[in-house]
Amino acid sequence: MKPSRSEFITVRGLRTHVRHWGREGAPIIFMVHGWMDVGASFQFVADALVGDWHVIAPDWRGFGLTDKGPGDTYYFPDYLGDLDAMLDHYSPGAPVNLLGHSMGGNIVGLYAGARPERVRRLINLEGFGMKASRPEQAPAHYARWLDGLRETVPLRSYPNLAAVAARLQKTNPRLSDARAAFLAPHWSKPNDAGEYEILGDPAHKKPGPILYRVEEVMACWSAITAPVLWVEAQETNMWEWMGPKEQARAEVDRRLGFLKDVRAEMMAEAGHMLHHDQPEQLARLIEAFV
Repeated sequence: MKPSRSEFITVRGLRTHVRHWGREGAPIIFMVHGWMDVGASFQFVADALVGDWHVIAPDWRGFGLTDKGPGDTYYFPDYLGDLDAMLDHYSPGAPVNLLGHSMGGNIVGLYAGARPERVRRLINLEGFGMKASRPEQAPAHYARWLDGLRETVPLRSYPNLAAVAARLQKTNPRLSDARAAFLAPHWSKPNDAGEYEILGDPAHKKPGPILYRVEEVMACWSAITAPVLWVEAQETNMWEWMGPKEQARAEVDRRLGFLKDVRAEMMAEAGHMLHHDQPEQLARLIEAFV
């Protein structure tokens, strides 16, 4: 494995953990992870890159070693604010190659529309977006959020790192023993009881108050000026968010139509965690694109 180094910077008042691979001063590929994941998740992709790159992968607020958010709800626009601050820190004078997976893919898609001048190339890994909402859903959705504020949603703890690794493999059966063993200590930490807690704020499991407004998201996608590499996994389970597969496929294709310059790739023998399942294939796509 390529060695990585960690540092902590202050991002909008939060102590934020950032992982680096490669040479300082080399061209940057900024990689942001998805929900209930961490920056170390990109280790296998970093290993497979053959060029001279500086890979930068932060832990989002409330994940990994980064501080929790200050409130009781995580608001999606805060991720854009955090990303903007981090890019100003690491590449203040030049646009970057920006990659996001899943939730991270949704974040970078919005950001690249809001700040098109800050993105040189955009890579979206399975950042489909959510199912479109309707205004009449708002009262029940707000009520669900209010109910969630009264609840504590604990995350399960595990007796040892082997159990954490097994939990990762339960979610992704394609994950090898070696890769699961590597990820487990980055994905969890020991608590006072001697068990291992997942490095994710339980508040992430609560619903947010704001409906997913697909028209606003597509307006951001339409404003993206950077070329986009869109990568899907052939065996993804993300269709479940958008209904039956044929219906979901039509909606994804409709959304892709809002991107001005997009190259779409389908990755065989991979599920939603395609950066774990096929990192070598993904690294080849990334390097050819950027």
